Amino acid sequence: MAVMPLFLLVAGSAAVAGLARRTPVPAPLLLVTAGLAASYIPGIPDYTLDPHIVLPLLLPPLLHTAALDSSYLGLRANLRPVALLSVGYVLFATFVVGYAAYLVIPGLPLTAALVLGAVVAPPDAVAATAIARKLGLPHRITTILQGESLFNDATAITAYKVLVAVALGAGASWGDGIKQFAIASVGGIGVGLLLMVPLHWLRVRLRESALLENTLSLLIPFVAYAAAEQLHASGVLAVVVVGLYLGHRSWQVDFETRLQEDAVWKMVSFILESAVFALIGLQLPVVVRGLGEFSGAQALGYAAVLFAVVVLSRFVWVFPGTYLPRLLSARIRAREPDTKWTAPVVIGWAGMRGVVSLAIAFSIPTAVHGGASFPARNLVLFLTFTTVIATLVIQGLTLPPLIRALKLPGPDAQAETLAEAQAQNEASRAAEECLEERLQDPRNALPGPLADRLRNVLERRRNSVWERLGAANEVTGESADETYRRLARDMIEAERRVFVRLRDDGRIDDEMLRTLLRRLDLEEATAYREGAS
Repeated sequence: MAVMPLFLLVAGSAAVAGLARRTPVPAPLLLVTAGLAASYIPGIPDYTLDPHIVLPLLLPPLLHTAALDSSYLGLRANLRPVALLSVGYVLFATFVVGYAAYLVIPGLPLTAALVLGAVVAPPDAVAATAIARKLGLPHRITTILQGESLFNDATAITAYKVLVAVALGAGASWGDGIKQFAIASVGGIGVGLLLMVPLHWLRVRLRESALLENTLSLLIPFVAYAAAEQLHASGVLAVVVVGLYLGHRSWQVDFETRLQEDAVWKMVSFILESAVFALIGLQLPVVVRGLGEFSGAQALGYAAVLFAVVVLSRFVWVFPGTYLPRLLSARIRAREPDTKWTAPVVIGWAGMRGVVSLAIAFSIPTAVHGGASFPARNLVLFLTFTTVIATLVIQGLTLPPLIRALKLPGPDAQAETLAEAQAQNEASRAAEECLEERLQDPRNALPGPLADRLRNVLERRRNSVWERLGAANEVTGESADETYRRLARDMIEAERRVFVRLRDDGRIDDEMLRTLLRRLDLEEATAYREGAS
């Protein structure tokens, strides 16, 4: 892709994503719509989705970011529903959707139809999890959707490779395909397990250089992906395993690294997610031009049938997958909370497809062995595109009102604040004991005011969470803690203006200004994070 079209894509998608934050429409939907509209503007270049770029260059950082932000403990507690969706449902959808396409589309071989099924099988839960967090869904549903999106791409890509080999007639049997699927899955997890400990060890040993450590952080997903793919294993699973481990152990790296890493990965995630959803909309002219022998009416008819099968097949899997294990196992009933019918309805409707499906579709070979064209390849591309668009628009727009109508109980904010306060109280008590013990050592002698300042910091941190449970200010509606943080930020801003004035008057130089501003920035970041919590 040339530099100017790439710049236009990144700048335009970032602007639309920023605009989406001012509207009630989820950013992925607005980006897809903007991409569709832009594809018909004269002079806009064609943006062909190159799978050799999307899969190895865009997918690893997106998966790594999601894995870093995921809860290893939450995923482990919900391993059964996550596995049923990310592995069981993807394989189920591959065969159900593929067989439906085989029955509906005349002349489409079963092997090619199953390739189509594998392409559209994996939901992309970026939009769903964004909506879930915005509307305050129960943590368990959000964790299940996020866990599904982490692992289902690996299942779909591996199944796709197996089915393409069968469709091409490359001497592959169904038995060979199952064997290849197992090797790729186990191999991907194995590569991740082998890499995660040495990579974390290296990150901890680099704690003197936050810049070097964050450079390593940016390389990690590509290293894990490439290493697994080189061994014909699942690069997606390797990236996810490494990301989950590093996220779970992130408390062991230096504080400056964590602050930088959080900001860097948020920026990377924002740019990539914005660009890939815009790319979905921009693909329309490329896909329509490739329809070839199929008329528009025929293709739209097949698309409607396929969309219905995709939606229904998810509900057919989700409801039995939710309740049958509980009926058959007393252990599951004892270990997992009761699930009301509203939860599987939301999970079933949150099956939007995304850019991974399009990237896989564009990687379908143009010819089979013997030189013949891959059966109905252009139609497969079109049906993938329409399925992605239909799920994003129809399900994405209706998911928020569905969640509101079902009135699912959100997280208990007061209970969470109480748990946070109790945790902070325990931690502060340990910190106080540590401080008093250290102050007994002559090497740690401090003037009284400085020692009191350390004690005050602990007291402030302990009280801040409890104060959020207190009564609000009758005039401003703020809690005492919120007023404290606002005034602290106002004071920091006053100091910042003085430092800039002193620099402009020539009383301090730019290097000193940067040093002083960095101290204030760290204090303001602390105040902001406390306010956000």
